[in-house]
Amino acid sequence: MKTRLLFLVALLPALALPAVIAAPAPPDPLRFDWPQWRGPDRNDVSRESGLLKEWPSEGPKLLWTYNEAGAGFSGPAIVGDRLFSMGADAQQEYVFCLDVKKGTKNWSVGVGERLQNGWGDGPRCTPAVDGDRVYVLAGRGNLVCLQVADGKTVWEKSLVKDLGGNVPGWGYCESPLVDGDKVLITPGGGKGTIAALDKKTGEVIWRSKGFTDGAQYSSLVFANIGGIKQYVQMTGQSVAGVAADDGRLLWRHECKNPTAAIPTPIIEKDRVFSTSGYGAGCRLVEVSNEGNGKESAKEVYANKDMSNHHGGVVKVGEYLYGHSENGGWMCLNFADGKVVWQERKLGKGCLTCAGDRLYLYSEDNGTCVLIEPSKDGWMEHGRFKIPEQTKLPRKSGHIWTHPVVANGRLYLRDQELIFAFDVKAKASAQ
Repeated sequence: MKTRLLFLVALLPALALPAVIAAPAPPDPLRFDWPQWRGPDRNDVSRESGLLKEWPSEGPKLLWTYNEAGAGFSGPAIVGDRLFSMGADAQQEYVFCLDVKKGTKNWSVGVGERLQNGWGDGPRCTPAVDGDRVYVLAGRGNLVCLQVADGKTVWEKSLVKDLGGNVPGWGYCESPLVDGDKVLITPGGGKGTIAALDKKTGEVIWRSKGFTDGAQYSSLVFANIGGIKQYVQMTGQSVAGVAADDGRLLWRHECKNPTAAIPTPIIEKDRVFSTSGYGAGCRLVEVSNEGNGKESAKEVYANKDMSNHHGGVVKVGEYLYGHSENGGWMCLNFADGKVVWQERKLGKGCLTCAGDRLYLYSEDNGTCVLIEPSKDGWMEHGRFKIPEQTKLPRKSGHIWTHPVVANGRLYLRDQELIFAFDVKAKASAQ
């Protein structure tokens, strides 16, 4: 009996070996995932190369169309062979997972009551994928953590009931930010504009101290300014930075965005660029470390030239590109805010950058244009229209989901329709 017991004890480490062998493989360095809103660096500029520099007259090859995404403007998050996004049916909003190679559904899970308003119903959030978890925010403020594998709910919190926030006029539109052991979100209000939650449990770690603006529609971005790690957010009253360790207010610059503050700020070293529409314009502030854990922000410039509604702005090199209500598509000098060029060769829309090209997506008819980011003017390298447009009622809305390029594919969405195009330099229908 003693001999048999010793044998079983000796065997236990061997029985545990399969769990070690089955551990997740490290990320593929040749893979260019898009795990969250505006990509891995939260700047809407992909590091991917090997993409088409020119498009044929008919546009890049269509790989597949998925037609059950539902209502809403949620963008795709892509990790490996999975795509995550959100939609809505008649009653509820849901998050779904697709196989990127086939364009077929792996799973779909309801996460909250359908948001309804006159500018188009459904969710606006782009999911954030972190390891074996995915984080989403429903339009009425339900923040949910789910398992990547099967969509099973791990935890959920209401930004209203649990965190004391108030649903903004067009619903909660923010995309969660996962950083280290935290998931960051903006409930808004007197308890603190920003909330840091434990990403494993959903428990509150801190609320922003000294920063209590109401929530708007912009998404948080991380930064290291003056040697202090922080999160930067824009609201209807200001743009501000709070410390990553405890949420204390580091700096705040008052800038009125009276109707809607939507685009994500752009960070370059100690400078923060922000813009919003409805005539609010843009501004650049320089943040300085004052010591004792405090910083100050000084305005470098402010103008009405770049007044971006919600299509976003990207920085490539020393220049900013995006659509302005005051002049169409525009190139702006980041340092001084002066207009370098402007064009109206495409209607209002959104954009992303990958492979040394800008992908512009029109909100009116789904035209996608490939241009070269250059201070020398509009250099077009192809355009096409999406094969079909939504059959769902848009109300007063348009095509508002931002384009995404990941692992050689361009993803475009119009409500229930998601299209995947092959934009590799050597076309391949994998």
